This record gives sequence, C-alpha cells and structure tokens, in this order.
Amino acid sequence: MIKLRPLKFTNNITYYTLSLLSGIFMGTTVAPIGAWFLAWVSLAPLWMLLVKITPETEKNYSSPPVLGFIWGIGYHGVALSWITGIHPMDWLGVPWLPSLIITLFCWAFISLWGGIFVSIWAALMVRLDRGNPWLRVLVGTAIWCGLESLWSASPLWWSSLAYTQSPQNLVILHLGQLSGPNTVTAVIVAFNGLIAEYLTQRRKDAKEERIRILHPKTSVSSVPLWFVNSYLILATTLLITSHFMGFILYNNPLNFTPNTALKIGIIQGNIPNKIKVLPQGLRQAMTAYTQGYLNLTNQGVQAVLTPEASIPIFSRDLLQTPLLAAIREQGVIAWVGAFGEQGNSYTNSLFTVLGNGKVTSRYDKSKLVPLGEYIPFENILGGLIQRLSPLEAHQVPGKAQQIFDTPFGKVIIGICYESAFAENFRYQASMGGKFILSSSNDAHYTAAMADQHHAQDIMRAIETDRWAVRATNTGYSAFVNPHGQTLWKSAYNTYQIHAETIYPRQTRTLYVRWGDWLTPLLLVLSALSRIFRSSVI
Repeated sequence: MIKLRPLKFTNNITYYTLSLLSGIFMGTTVAPIGAWFLAWVSLAPLWMLLVKITPETEKNYSSPPVLGFIWGIGYHGVALSWITGIHPMDWLGVPWLPSLIITLFCWAFISLWGGIFVSIWAALMVRLDRGNPWLRVLVGTAIWCGLESLWSASPLWWSSLAYTQSPQNLVILHLGQLSGPNTVTAVIVAFNGLIAEYLTQRRKDAKEERIRILHPKTSVSSVPLWFVNSYLILATTLLITSHFMGFILYNNPLNFTPNTALKIGIIQGNIPNKIKVLPQGLRQAMTAYTQGYLNLTNQGVQAVLTPEASIPIFSRDLLQTPLLAAIREQGVIAWVGAFGEQGNSYTNSLFTVLGNGKVTSRYDKSKLVPLGEYIPFENILGGLIQRLSPLEAHQVPGKAQQIFDTPFGKVIIGICYESAFAENFRYQASMGGKFILSSSNDAHYTAAMADQHHAQDIMRAIETDRWAVRATNTGYSAFVNPHGQTLWKSAYNTYQIHAETIYPRQTRTLYVRWGDWLTPLLLVLSALSRIFRSSVI
C-alpha cells in the first residue's frame, strides 16, 4: 500500500497538469491569440481522463470534478484575462491597491465560475452511463449544452465554446441560424468526444497488440484499427458535414434591395473613462459627438449611432446640449447613449432622438456587469457601492424583454455586455427587429476584450440574419453583414466617424422562430437512450 501512494500522487499531478494545459489551449482560441482550430481538440484530453475513471475506480485516480474545475479555470482564466484591464480604477476614484485587489478578485471569480461549470459536467460524465461510448458522446454533448444554457441565463456569462470560432470560422458559425450558439457548441463537444473515444480505443488496441505479441495464440484483428475505427470515421463525417451545412447557409444571397437601403453613421468618441464623467470629459464628448454628427449628416446619412453613455448625463438634460441643437438644425435622427431615470436610480440607456429634437423610444440595458455596474448581494456589500459607482444613484437593469421602435421600424438593441446573451437578440428579432444596433463603451478593458466583443456581435448578426452596426467609445466600432463579414472596422483608441449602407431585413431563421430547440432535443434523446439501454440490460 505504501509503495502505491507515490505513484498515485505522481499520476494525479500528471492528470491535473494535462487538464490545465488543455484548458489553457482552449483559452487561446479567442483574441488576442485567435487559435480557433485548437477548440476542435482541446476538450479531448479531459474527456479521455474522465473515460478512464469510473465510480468504482475513482478513489484510485484524480477526482473528476477537480479535473473539470482545473480545465475550466484554464479556459476561462485565459479567455477572460482581459478583465485585468480594468486596473487601475482611478477613473472610478478607487486607489491603486484596492483597485488591484478588486481586479484580481474579479479575474479569480469569473475563472472559478467557469471552473464550476466544467466541474459539474465532469462529475455527471463519470456517473452517467459508462458502458457505451456512443451514448457517452450523446450524453456528454447534451449535458454541456444544457449547462451552457443554464449559465447563459445567469447574470455572469461570456465564453461559450461557440465563440471560440468567431470571427475566423464564419462557415461553422452559420449553424447558429439553426438553433443558436449551442448548435456550434454541440458540434465542437461531440467532435472532441469522438476524437477522445478514438484515442482511448487506440490505446486499448495497442495494449491488446502487446498481449498478442507476448501471447501469439491470442486472436486479434490484423487490420490497422486507425483505418476502420468508427469513432474516427464519424468524427471526420461530423466535421465535414457540419461545415458543409454552414457553407450552404453562408452562401445564401443577401438580396440587396435598393428601396430598403439605409445609410447609417457611427461616431467613436474616444473619451477616456478617467475623465468621462468629469466636466472636462463632458465638454470633450459634446464637441466630439456634435462635430461627428454634423460631419456625418453632410455625408448624407439617414441616422447616427453613438456609443454607450456617450453623453454621460440624464436624458432630461440632453435637450439643452449642443448635440440636440445640431439634431434640430440638420433634422437627421440620432441614437444617443445617455442615462435614464428610474425612481432614485438610473439606467444605462439608448434614446431615439428625432430630427425635431424630440426624444422618443428608449432602451434600458438589461444585462449589467456584476461588480462593474452593480454589486451582487447589495444588502451585504452595499458599502462598496459608493466606491465603485461614478454616480450617486445606483444603476439598475432594464426589463428583460424590450421593443425598440424607430421611424425605420423595430430595431434590435444590444448595449455592451448584452452582446454575450444571444436570447436577447433572438427575442427582439422574433418581434420584428430589422437590424442590430450595438452601443458599447469598452474603454476600460484591453484590445483583446474589444476584439472578443466584436466577435460576439458577429455571432448575433449571423444567428438573427441581420446587419449589425457597432459604435464603441474607443473601439472596435464596425459594420457587419448578416454573413458575419466585417465591412469596416475602426482603429483602436482613436476618434473616428464612418458611414455605411445597410439593408433592414425581416427574415426569420429557425433559431429566431423556435429558439434553442437543439439542447432540449439532445437532453430528451439522452434520457430516452439511457432508459432504453437500461430496459434492454
């Protein structure tokens, strides 16, 4: 017994290290590295480790939940490392050391939150049907998609496996038109599972081959098993078929209709957060957005979009600004980011300002950034509010389902963090939203975050089959067509204006019509397969 302990300890370290490294590799699939192809193999090592463990042998191996937890920390910790860009928080009045502590806490928390996700998946994988590899792939894929759906319904969500393919692999992202981002996630998980089962079978076959050599009378097949392995064949078929289906959707014509063309301009104000809510920042914003609006209207635009909280004042005060005076003079509609009032609190909102200066429709940001825009468990941690908020009032979320009417019809709105929540966009598209307006700040993070944010909006444009207009404070602002192709993308940390022609659409993809129907289907098939297998046994 004593002699086995060092070996067990060594094995545990090896397994934990392998799990961490494969999670880190998955984390490199997104910006700033963008090694998207690694997503197709980076889950396989963890899968193989879990296949090796059964409830009976678990005490002799590394803990499955711990293996999953470590993998999740590696993935989410690397993918979301841009969160460290919020330090220093001098723009919020937070001293350097507390800012560092808060930043490290945020990074650790989101990494642990992602680790819990994978830990649950790993624990269920070990305990649900160990005997049938085919059923294991089905169940493993269904559970992962189910957990992603659950996590995306929480206040804290960003790094779906699907976004590892954006913006590089636009073909596979078109599967999102069928059942949302979980369609892409399901293909990635299933492919990794099949590769893992193939490699596991190869190790088993190699062991049998060694037995045959040592015991010549043992009967084994002489055909190269890598050639006839059904897992490898199905994995290859899945990869080719899924990309072929995506390619067909990718090549659907966009049908530009001249009478629906809409020329929209965006303004990237490039106002540093450090001065944004100070008088200096407000003056700079007024100049940047008023002059940008005038320049764009001279280019013949029909509407102008500004970033999130571009004019950091309450909507009632907008009426007295130079920007509103310019809008009345030019008569061109503008969508202006400012603060809305809600009792004693405020909302982060986007307003439609008509050509006569009248403020009409309003969209309130419904998904707020935990710790950045509100404090979870405020009753317990309320003392931190005054240190983290730039305003005396508290920021509150808008309603979950909102309709944004404009003179051009209904429009899909996403303010900053909301870009990660596909259901918000799907709902607005299903209610008649004709194109996407994405208004963001992004100034207090890094260029990697801005790139990932752009990648999220690309996915939303593809899933809803809509044109997307992105206006951010410091970048990246962009125009994206329904196939996810970026027509123009701004530079980073620069003041820019740009105009493009988009084409409002009223198409309805399967995802827009039915939502995420694939995940419930996979879960039902998994349950039925287990019931059927149990009855047969």
